[in-house]
Amino acid sequence: MPARPKRKLKTYQTSLGFYDQAIAAPSMKAALEAWGANSNLFHQGAAKETEDRDIVAATMARPGVVLRRPVGSDGPFTESAALPTDLAEGEARPGSKSKTKTELKSKPGSTKPPSKAANKSSGKIDAQAARKAAAAFAREEKRREAQRRKEEAVRAKERARRDKAVALAEAALDKARREHDAKAQEIDADRAALDERAAAEEARWDKQRAKLEQALRRARE
Repeated sequence: MPARPKRKLKTYQTSLGFYDQAIAAPSMKAALEAWGANSNLFHQGAAKETEDRDIVAATMARPGVVLRRPVGSDGPFTESAALPTDLAEGEARPGSKSKTKTELKSKPGSTKPPSKAANKSSGKIDAQAARKAAAAFAREEKRREAQRRKEEAVRAKERARRDKAVALAEAALDKARREHDAKAQEIDADRAALDERAAAEEARWDKQRAKLEQALRRARE
């Protein structure tokens, strides 16, 4: 059976938490799975396909790997991104106010904002590079799937261990309960026998006492 042709990869981008995230994937569904999204971010307008040359190049170099950068920044996407600078500064100096974009622009000597050239289209990727990227994505998908199976196996093993422990504890409790019930029934039987003996003894004593008291009265007459 001929091998199925690998689907062309596209670059998708979203913002989650403190980070912008990007990935080279064959479909929006694959991107959502890699991001761990619980809803369709594309339908919500929170994710999109991008043709930014730098972002495409970064993701195609590591297809299937989620790359990040601080949210709202225009820096490069990497596997290990730091927290946003303004967040870090705010935590370092509680109560301090971060500078506004207007202040940064008006400050003498400050760098100019990124030009529109930063968003230039990447153009088409050559066929050989696309095949290599698709193969790398497939390998990354297999690695992620193997990791998911490994984690699921660990969870299944833990569930089996817990279920076994619960079953043993329940069996021990049932056994102890049965032993207790048997002993309680034995005690009840012994108590009934003792009550019967006590009643018989009381009846014998009443009869004997009546005779002895009668003999005592006669002796006194």
